[in-house]
Amino acid sequence: MHDFHDDPGLSDLLTASHRTKVLQILEQIVGTPLLLLEQPEEGAAPVEFNLEALAWLRCPGQPAAQQPAAQLLEFVLYFVGKYRLAANLHRGTTEASFTELQQQNTALRESEERYRDLSQQLQQRVDSQVTMIEQTQQQLYESARLRSVGQLAAGVAHEINNPVGFISSNMRVAGSYLEELREKLPQDEAMGELLQDFRALLDESLHGAARIAAIVADLKIFSNINRADFTYCNPNVLLTAACNLLQAEHAQQLAIEIDLGEVPDLRGYPATLSQALYNLLDNAARALGNDGVIRVSTRCAEDVVEVTIHDNGCGIAEAIRPRIFDPFFSTRGVGGGIGLGLTVARDIVRAHRGELAIDSEAGQGTCVRLRLPVQ
Repeated sequence: MHDFHDDPGLSDLLTASHRTKVLQILEQIVGTPLLLLEQPEEGAAPVEFNLEALAWLRCPGQPAAQQPAAQLLEFVLYFVGKYRLAANLHRGTTEASFTELQQQNTALRESEERYRDLSQQLQQRVDSQVTMIEQTQQQLYESARLRSVGQLAAGVAHEINNPVGFISSNMRVAGSYLEELREKLPQDEAMGELLQDFRALLDESLHGAARIAAIVADLKIFSNINRADFTYCNPNVLLTAACNLLQAEHAQQLAIEIDLGEVPDLRGYPATLSQALYNLLDNAARALGNDGVIRVSTRCAEDVVEVTIHDNGCGIAEAIRPRIFDPFFSTRGVGGGIGLGLTVARDIVRAHRGELAIDSEAGQGTCVRLRLPVQ
């Protein structure tokens, strides 16, 4: 990922496939082919980012649409740049925290080595202190990470909600204008098809704006924005938001079957419970094959809310099953995770006086059950 120490180029912001996709969408909006140039040409509209021209846009068939299309592309690049910058900042914070944890863990191991020859009573006290420090480190790491996610979500919600609002409003006004144009323009077949296509474009854009607003709403639920830390929350709402965010991360390609029963509200920490649910769903998604399915269900029995997440993925080998809750234990390659997902999820469930059980066999999938007491 580009660190953006220097001003990024067009290829740093958009891959070749993304440039092609964005250009196709712009062509659908303006209704004529567009050319995205990397060198300036006379008459081409510049596409700027941070006050520098990254590319030039030509619209041979409709010159009047050239400048608005370039401005729309600049708008897209602006948010891509903000996202990449936020992602790099988050990555830097995570790497720094992980390095610090490694250093502290190394220091603890050296301390254990120095005191190995002490009496059994002293060794037990040292082990107790080590365990307490490791738990505190995990809690501090998770607290800082959740705080950064909440701040990022608040910023995204603030930045996105306003433009989405006026985009939706403008689209509805454009729809009313379209009806006025329909009455005043010639009523021939070609004009009818053009107006019909125009209406379809407006409807599709309104649908897209509504999807953005829904994602922002789910992000608010996930990060617990504008709500007290310890409050009533509904597991179905948190689970639905986590599923929606997971689908958004996987470009809506996951097969998730949701069967939510009627469950009461629980008192707890919505942000941490959301994180636990998302960690478990993310593990299930990473274990799926091409035809994999995640089945999610909730039910309430005997004053206990039970959440079940089942996948038919690769499962967990018997040899590593005893270590799945160990901090920093991971079977993924470098960059695939730091091995805290299940550990954090288990600790969050325990903090809410609940239980987390995992039943898995290699090649047969995994079933995770969360049991949270109503009182």
